[in-house]
Amino acid sequence: MTTEATLIEKIRRAIPSRAGGFLRLGIGDDAAVLRGFTRGRQARGVLSDWVFTSDSFLEGVHFLPSRHPSRAVGYKALARALSDIAAMGAVPRVFLLNLAFPQKLTGSWLDQFLEGMARAARNFRVVLAGGDIAQFPFVAISLAVVGEVPTGKAVKRSGARPGDLLFVSGTLGAAQLGLELILRHGKPTGSLLRSPALRTHLFPNPRLELGAWLAGRGLVSAMIDTSDGFSTDLARLCQASRVGVHVWADRLPGVQVAPGLRRNGLSSLELALHGGEDYELLFAVPSRLARRIPSSHRGVRLTQVGEFVRGREVRLIDSDDRASKLAPRGWDHFR
Repeated sequence: MTTEATLIEKIRRAIPSRAGGFLRLGIGDDAAVLRGFTRGRQARGVLSDWVFTSDSFLEGVHFLPSRHPSRAVGYKALARALSDIAAMGAVPRVFLLNLAFPQKLTGSWLDQFLEGMARAARNFRVVLAGGDIAQFPFVAISLAVVGEVPTGKAVKRSGARPGDLLFVSGTLGAAQLGLELILRHGKPTGSLLRSPALRTHLFPNPRLELGAWLAGRGLVSAMIDTSDGFSTDLARLCQASRVGVHVWADRLPGVQVAPGLRRNGLSSLELALHGGEDYELLFAVPSRLARRIPSSHRGVRLTQVGEFVRGREVRLIDSDDRASKLAPRGWDHFR
């Protein structure tokens, strides 16, 4: 079966991508890491490394013009790209914007789009450095972000070890629940805009401060963001680290689902496991450091939800200690 992972591997094998020299970390993680730089003539040694990532945001794939306000499209396009920087424990500095869209959208749609992106740039202290613009039948947005991390402090997916504990930030499944509300009710207005789940879906909050705090204090051995869903991104972290994991279902910080939506088949557990676009951080902590992880960081809840084990199996443990295979059923462009 063709999946996103198999296609990425095909690209990696076809095009030179080996890390070494200037490139510290290449294809296969949340972002690339380039050998750092020194500040001033008197600087001794390398102070920081560069962290690079890119992201696409496409009409009909990532957003629907009839359902998603253009202000939210602009905000989210940048916020989701910044989440990869957070997953490396880095601080974003500048970004490039490539924007293609139809002539008919050059008026109010574009004004609100730019307003939303400007708001995200101010919130997350990143500036636009350049890019490209083109006319196209559909909206196609591509961003590249450059961040900075202290030398050797970038957190990879591949450092988790058996015995490490699995933590996650925030609430899982909220963004997917917000999408379900939009699909049911159309473009949000009035009271619907005040729904916390809808706000998470439209205006996500990449965990930049948390990622930098965890990395700067050496508290994590591996980290990834939950852009494609807990089950899918956890599987990627385990594959990179060559470990398995046991996840405790009753500890997952799932979003609350209203009774009416539950009757329509929406489950808090299913949303938590497989819903995408929460942009929370999923991270491994050596057991000896677990006591240094607080229950929250600057208002963001931190929850221990599992433990890494030998082998490669990803298992979900229910409240009766029954184990089942946790398959990656989050977002995959090609599955």
